[in-house]
Amino acid sequence: MNKHIMPALFTMLALTVTAPVSSADTPTIASANSCPDILNYSARKLRSKEMINFCDKFTGKTLLVVNTASKCGFTPQFKQLEALYKKYQAQGLEIVGFPSDNFFQEHDDAEKTAEVCYLNYGVTFTMLETSEVRGSDANPFYKKLIEAADTSPKWNFYKYLVDKNGKFVEVYSSRTEPLDSELEEKIKQIL
Repeated sequence: MNKHIMPALFTMLALTVTAPVSSADTPTIASANSCPDILNYSARKLRSKEMINFCDKFTGKTLLVVNTASKCGFTPQFKQLEALYKKYQAQGLEIVGFPSDNFFQEHDDAEKTAEVCYLNYGVTFTMLETSEVRGSDANPFYKKLIEAADTSPKWNFYKYLVDKNGKFVEVYSSRTEPLDSELEEKIKQIL
């Protein structure tokens, strides 16, 4: 090989090997790993046109997911859910209510559902539009949640706890009140 070409070739090789890699060269890999699979879901907020992107809103948060109904004996749990949310929101707790008529206790009219949640109980945590939460018609988020928990809601106000890494932690029955000491202790442990 020509003795004049060799030094130029080594210089080019050295520049290529030592060239810094910009973080802009790898954004797809970083963003794909930052959102847990279970949070790859979007739904419309109750009585709103706003869409809630779970990855954007809940990544890195502890999540309490509740299937709700506004004509149920457990409906007063909204008050405790709101108190729990206000108590731990600053530490990273998010609560998501999924109104559902799977047990035939939800209004057909979103306006009436919203009235119960927002006016009667002062709910400020995220409430979504009515959807299915069990069976083959369950929304995609609940299908993943049910698979992770290995149990579907047996009634309204079943509570699923998901940690900030998107991993299922525990399920609580309708009879477990939101301010139950066992549930509250578990939330404090994983915040």
